[in-house]
Amino acid sequence: MTRFALTLEYDGGPFMGLQRQNHGPTVQQAVEEAVHAVTGETVTMHSAGRTDSGVHALAMRSHVDIAKDIEPFRLMEALNALLRPAPVAVLACGVVPEDWHARFSCIGRAYEYRIANRRAPLTLEKGMAWHIARPLDAEAMHRAAQALVGRHDFTTFRSAHCQANDPVKTLDRIGVRREGDYVIVEAAARSFLHHQVRSMVGTLALVGQGQWREEQVAEALAAKDRAALGLNAPSEGLYFVRAVYPD
Repeated sequence: MTRFALTLEYDGGPFMGLQRQNHGPTVQQAVEEAVHAVTGETVTMHSAGRTDSGVHALAMRSHVDIAKDIEPFRLMEALNALLRPAPVAVLACGVVPEDWHARFSCIGRAYEYRIANRRAPLTLEKGMAWHIARPLDAEAMHRAAQALVGRHDFTTFRSAHCQANDPVKTLDRIGVRREGDYVIVEAAARSFLHHQVRSMVGTLALVGQGQWREEQVAEALAAKDRAALGLNAPSEGLYFVRAVYPD
């Protein structure tokens, strides 16, 4: 049995999320079915993250165990051929030790959230960014976001359906910057709560629009109450961008 690490890029729009669901198509299902078509084997794909419906990935790290003797490049090419026309691509494929695990060996995860901040509606990137027509103050958003850095109880910023036992997480970094018509929010941590990034971004957007004071982000965090949340940003602007592993 050989363990193959995969780096996946996908548009989450057509899927019910990364993980298998009973009520619709998922990225995991698409990849597992492609592996079965190549090898005749039924496999289970494990991944560094668990992206929701509509969330995208630029470099999701995953792994599958395969008994068939096949070279990584051949496996990658075959999977990409069979995944079409689904918007999923295998960017890289390699053999890893059997004790390497895409989820449990991961020591850091990074997400990026893209806000299209312009009057005109989106055309080419519809479904790939959150459109906000009202001007955003990215510098104010960045200043307000720094209150979230560090180890905190993030109850305010997690979904009511979050299954994590502990709402305490350490946010290593969060930054907000403007790139032309886009406001980009980057967040990095060992792990995140369900909807944590989207909840933080939605609240920061209120600051950017002048609807919240900068200090209100810290106040919402201290409340440890989901009712104190300003806004949960939509899924289409969120991207899983990086998984970090020990050297």
